[in-house]
Amino acid sequence: MTAGELAGLAVVVTGGASGIGAAIADRLDRAGAAVAVLDVSPAYADPRFASFAADVSDRKSAEAAMAAAADRLAGIDILVNNAGVGAVGDVAANDDDEWARVLSINVTGIARATAAALPWLRASGAAAVCNIASIAATAGLRERALYSASKGAVLALTRAMAADHLREGIRVNAVSPGTADTPWVERLLHSSADPATERAALEARQPHGRLVSPEEVAAAVAYLVGPSAGSTTGSIIEVDGGAAGLRLRPH
Repeated sequence: MTAGELAGLAVVVTGGASGIGAAIADRLDRAGAAVAVLDVSPAYADPRFASFAADVSDRKSAEAAMAAAADRLAGIDILVNNAGVGAVGDVAANDDDEWARVLSINVTGIARATAAALPWLRASGAAAVCNIASIAATAGLRERALYSASKGAVLALTRAMAADHLREGIRVNAVSPGTADTPWVERLLHSSADPATERAALEARQPHGRLVSPEEVAAAVAYLVGPSAGSTTGSIIEVDGGAAGLRLRPH
């Protein structure tokens, strides 16, 4: 994406105060977009961006924050649904309340945020939505039952949304990262008995031998929401070091 390619466009990034969301907000800002961040902790957002408190698990919160962002930006052309939470364990590890909480944020949260943004997206001449999925949606990973279920639903939801809104001029795609070098992964590593060994195992799980950087995910998002991807909708870009499709022989 070239500098200025998103000039004149208004972008909302949910979960944009840290990690992948912060990298996405930065990348789209550098492409010329006006950016607003919605987050449960807006105080941590980059001060360059308008930021609004929003809990995507609560419809009224999502609607109020989206309306405030649209008012500040004079519309919404692009929505990046990045807000999400992790979960660890097999199917017996998380109780019903945790299943409901994670699915409400990771899946229904996308529906709430997008529904709240639709009036402005429909009025845009360059509308695009990008959802953030995960390698966990398509590869069986140990101790990620709930998280995998939620991200698998994100892929299905992305294609359904793309079908529903194509004729309204709204493109909908997703980026599916591998294990990324984010604050959540850092917390996960530090909670393990041997963080160095655990990090090495996560890196080795990806064929290119390292964690994915948030900036690499942001670059894929920037392509999908930009005018160069005008014929791309209902698609998934995997940014996972080859984890989804490659099966390399051991050294």
